[in-house]
Amino acid sequence: MPKKKVLRLILGDQLNESHSWFKKLDRQVTYVLMEIRQETDYVAHHIQKVAAFFAAMRAFAERLREKGHRVIYMKLDDPKNRQKLDENIDYLLDQKKFTHFEYLLPDEYRLDLQLREMAESLPVPVEAADTQHFLTERGELGDFFAGKKRYLMESFYRWMRKRYDILMDDGKPTGDKWNFDQKNRQAYDNKVPIPEPLFFDNDVSDIVKLIRKKKVSTIGEIQPNRLIWPITRDQALSLVKSFVNDFLPAFGTYQDAMTDANWYLFHSRLSFALNSKLLHPLEVIEPAVNAWQKKKSNIEIQQIEGYVRQVLGWREYMRGIYWRLMPEFAEMNYFNHMANLPSFYWTGETQMSCLRAAVGQSLKYAYAHHIQRLMVTGNFALLAGVHPDAVEEWYLGIYIDAIQWVEMPNTRAMSQFADGGLVATKPYISSAKYINSMSDYCKACAYDWKIRHGNMACPFNSLYWHFFERHRALLSKNPRVGMMYRTWDRMADKERKQVLKQADTYLKNVDAL
Repeated sequence: MPKKKVLRLILGDQLNESHSWFKKLDRQVTYVLMEIRQETDYVAHHIQKVAAFFAAMRAFAERLREKGHRVIYMKLDDPKNRQKLDENIDYLLDQKKFTHFEYLLPDEYRLDLQLREMAESLPVPVEAADTQHFLTERGELGDFFAGKKRYLMESFYRWMRKRYDILMDDGKPTGDKWNFDQKNRQAYDNKVPIPEPLFFDNDVSDIVKLIRKKKVSTIGEIQPNRLIWPITRDQALSLVKSFVNDFLPAFGTYQDAMTDANWYLFHSRLSFALNSKLLHPLEVIEPAVNAWQKKKSNIEIQQIEGYVRQVLGWREYMRGIYWRLMPEFAEMNYFNHMANLPSFYWTGETQMSCLRAAVGQSLKYAYAHHIQRLMVTGNFALLAGVHPDAVEEWYLGIYIDAIQWVEMPNTRAMSQFADGGLVATKPYISSAKYINSMSDYCKACAYDWKIRHGNMACPFNSLYWHFFERHRALLSKNPRVGMMYRTWDRMADKERKQVLKQADTYLKNVDAL
């Protein structure tokens, strides 16, 4: 009987050192990680995103070797690399005579489908294991909302708080409220100094050289071939400590704020470490809660609740929505939007100060926080009638933390309302008034945020009303936007015509805005 030889696959977003797979050495097991064109090429990714995943994968492979595990690592330029997941597995099974194949359940539907189909054709027994990362199972959210027409995050979030006993006092929410969001909508007023950030100095020159040598199509920039993002578990843990000690005391208050003077404000910048599974969700929640409990004098309840809501609530909720709605989710386009993404999403070259800032920092750092994504870049794309596929492709490519399970529900459902309201109760759009209230972008803008039409009127204003008018049949009965139709209908006919004419002009010349 042949000796048992097991090949175990680790994907680039499965770098969980705490997984039970690694608890003991097994000389019958070999782990494989691979850099493949299948993953670099399905959309154009930010160069920092590709470099970060490759660097984190290489560091993880080396960590496993240090612990004594057998590891095969296939670099992008390995002559034996077939550049496709299934073809590489076929090759290794054949050449290395493995008798079993095992993998961790992917978090992207396309990879889950690919591996399930591959498993059916392999000549060896196949087993799949959970990644042991998330706080809910794939199907739990679907079960939780069984029979409901809408999937309200708030009820899911409260259930999670109770389930994990986080910010709870004898079965009741700490502070006697579940949600302190009303206190977390303050514009940055320069009253609280922004702490010195913890940036890393990860040399990825070799990886960048490889990416360019192999002509991988990327977007954005990386200078000078160094990454400020954590690529190891130790770095990620140090970033948690930095956030808790220095940034948490003001996080909640300013979590929705935007300023041209600073691109990270009080945000943790932990999303890449979380989504690559260098960290477990509780490893970022528990230290923050512990710090709040010890330092209630300078960390208010809204700071910690806002943070817990994002990780314990929103992140798990997005993952559950993804698995509940796929694969139909990927085809949803409620408004039948068909426009192309404006060219300035790829360059940052626009006279609109808010988009120039949000897109510009995205190209420079592969990062923007949730309000920049939702209420600036996403808001404009929805008002301009961009096809959800085009919006989604951009978000999936440009952000360092973007993996489809989290990117798609945030983009297609929350940002673009393409699901017709299964997730959000109304489209998340705004005129320039909101952007001006939450940022300093409008102060130095070529456009005037106060006017709807006329010379250099802010495009957000006329496009906002144009959106409501063209989608009246779909939205007029929505109780959360009814007031906007009443406001619109009270305007003089001449005013409405001028607004719509202004919007039509902007839509015809959107690349020149």
